[in-house]
Amino acid sequence: MSDIKVEICVDSVESAVAAQTGGAHRVELCDNLMEGGTTPSFGSIEVAKKLLDIKLHVIIRPRGGDFLYSETEFEIMKRDIEAAKKLGVDGIVIGLLDSDGNIDTQRTAELVELSRPMTVTFHRAFDVCRDPLKAIDELAEIGVDRILTSGQEATAVEGLDMLADCVRHAASRITIMACGNLNERNINKVVAATGVKEVHFTAFADVASGMRFRNERVFMGGTLRPPEYSRSVTDAGRVASIKSLAIDGNL
Repeated sequence: MSDIKVEICVDSVESAVAAQTGGAHRVELCDNLMEGGTTPSFGSIEVAKKLLDIKLHVIIRPRGGDFLYSETEFEIMKRDIEAAKKLGVDGIVIGLLDSDGNIDTQRTAELVELSRPMTVTFHRAFDVCRDPLKAIDELAEIGVDRILTSGQEATAVEGLDMLADCVRHAASRITIMACGNLNERNINKVVAATGVKEVHFTAFADVASGMRFRNERVFMGGTLRPPEYSRSVTDAGRVASIKSLAIDGNL
């Protein structure tokens, strides 16, 4: 299984560099992972591109929530793709549905054309589409390079059967990349059971804040209340360990 490709999902340049140190083949740079990922800043993309030798993919998603976008949001996506291209990004990550849960083929095709020569991944909007096998056919026909999916379940382990069906149905037309709570305990099982050749995970570890003075009465995260004095950062050691399990089945 030495041909397994490892993509690390990151929400900072610091994490992108750690993913590279751990042996990742590429990173997907996002912002706002608590919302499933939104488009990162121009500055983050530019600095990441300067510091990375591995492939840099960038999510193009103007907001959290569903994948039914207004005309204004679609225009924003096009501008963000153009900006990513100017910065030398290797690939973009998109996902658009219509109100009936089908792939928005017209808009997707427009973004794919605009994105070239960058590669295009269709993200987990796929996991909430109406008909996944039909969606594979449509995305392959449009020219999308890969689909990121947990098999239409909350985790890859729960979606094993659908992931395997997707890999078989896609054949050589389009790559299926597995995601969904992949970690040290399950990644080899998912790879072996589904036949995927690409995997996507985070490998975060908690890092304590360096702040000595702390006002615990105030928080910045609204009702969700994420921790103010710790944060999640990609751990290079975890990347290396999970990658080894995905490729070799052991450490």
